[in-house]
Amino acid sequence: MKILITGSNGLLGQKLVYKLRNQTGVSLIATARGDNRLLQKEGYVYDEMDITNEKQVHEVLAKHKPDAVIHTAAMTNVDACETDKDGAVAMNTSAVKYIVEALEELQQKNSDYKPQLVHLSTDFIFDGTHGPLDENEKPNPLSFYAETKLDAEKIVQSSKLHWAIARTVLVYGIVDNMSRSNIVLWAKQNLEQGKKINVVDDQFRTPTLAEDLADGCILLAKKKAQGIYNISGKDFLSILQLVHLVADYYGLDKSLINPSKSADIKQPAKRPPITGFIIDKAIKDLSYNPHSFVEGIKLMDEQVKKQRM
Repeated sequence: MKILITGSNGLLGQKLVYKLRNQTGVSLIATARGDNRLLQKEGYVYDEMDITNEKQVHEVLAKHKPDAVIHTAAMTNVDACETDKDGAVAMNTSAVKYIVEALEELQQKNSDYKPQLVHLSTDFIFDGTHGPLDENEKPNPLSFYAETKLDAEKIVQSSKLHWAIARTVLVYGIVDNMSRSNIVLWAKQNLEQGKKINVVDDQFRTPTLAEDLADGCILLAKKKAQGIYNISGKDFLSILQLVHLVADYYGLDKSLINPSKSADIKQPAKRPPITGFIIDKAIKDLSYNPHSFVEGIKLMDEQVKKQRM
């Protein structure tokens, strides 16, 4: 099976490459904008592909004719999307249109070619009045980021492709070179330095380990699943509970954690207060089996130690 990944330099992209590169029966193509930033360069082909460049998208997909495309590349900085709306549309919506059209074109030319598109989406397409949510929940985006992601879902759903949408929540994990932070590392680093941190107690999520999300995407591709799937962690937690669990795991001082309200944090983009996902469909259809949040922290901790050796 030939699988092409977009956004292979990103957190999810890296996890997918490392999980798939030595799998028997998988021929892997990793694509991203610019150079390949992964430390491990064996076991796959790297091709540069800027998803906002329509011509390049058509050329790379025509060259490789993948059996499955796992589309992870996106502009995910929610506040940046609010201030750079053109950039958000280019990355999150137009790019999806280019990928869909390129695959449909290849499909038209060859009736035997039936590619699978696995598209990544987000809990932020919901307004956050309640949770956790199942796949039938009606979207109501609060931010421009969420609007672009919902528009992309509609493009995928109205395509002539065999498609699956993986919706996810608050992804955390470690990338090569430790170049990016996430809520776990942010909390750990600040508490270790004895800094007081304000943490919201009125936002609820099902935090997702990047490895689990990668497993979910691979299962969707390999099983040629069709439709929308919630792929997240299984623990429904407030952000405050989540940070307390990080402090407990590392034996850090919880008195430094100051509970606060979303309204007190000035951010350009609105966040949905309550999301989190019910993942029963993915468990039943795909045998998806995510880690608990504490197991996820432990796995990350082991990876950080290994990187420092």
